[in-house]
Amino acid sequence: MFKRILIATDGSELSKKAADSGIELAKLSGGHIVALQVVPRYPVSYFEGGATVSISEIARIEKEWADIGQATVAKIKTQAEAIGVKATAVTTHSDMIAEAIIAAAKKHECDLIVMASHGRRGLTRLLLGSETTHVLTHSDIPVMVLR
Repeated sequence: MFKRILIATDGSELSKKAADSGIELAKLSGGHIVALQVVPRYPVSYFEGGATVSISEIARIEKEWADIGQATVAKIKTQAEAIGVKATAVTTHSDMIAEAIIAAAKKHECDLIVMASHGRRGLTRLLLGSETTHVLTHSDIPVMVLR
């Protein structure tokens, strides 16, 4: 069975359900989980969707996003450890979400990626859905997508 399972999360409700499933699978297989949240960079140009803000404000916003991401994966780690599953909590910064998920799976020697099919609404949902598709089509290891 799977010994190291990467659970990619964005903190959404659907993503939390995927994390629950990944933790349960790790428990059944005696595996270890790596909870991952990829934290995007603040868009700095108008074309990326950013407003004109100071460098210090960008740093403050990115730190806030990183803190939220770390809290999200820490919660998954705590949940897993509460039922006897070994867990690691990881955040990484990247605008290339799918590539960061695949790279983290390789770095942590995972043999399965668990993620939600989509997590958010509107444009973010569309983008996250395409990230899931990108992981599915570019990963060298199995990917379990939950809805």
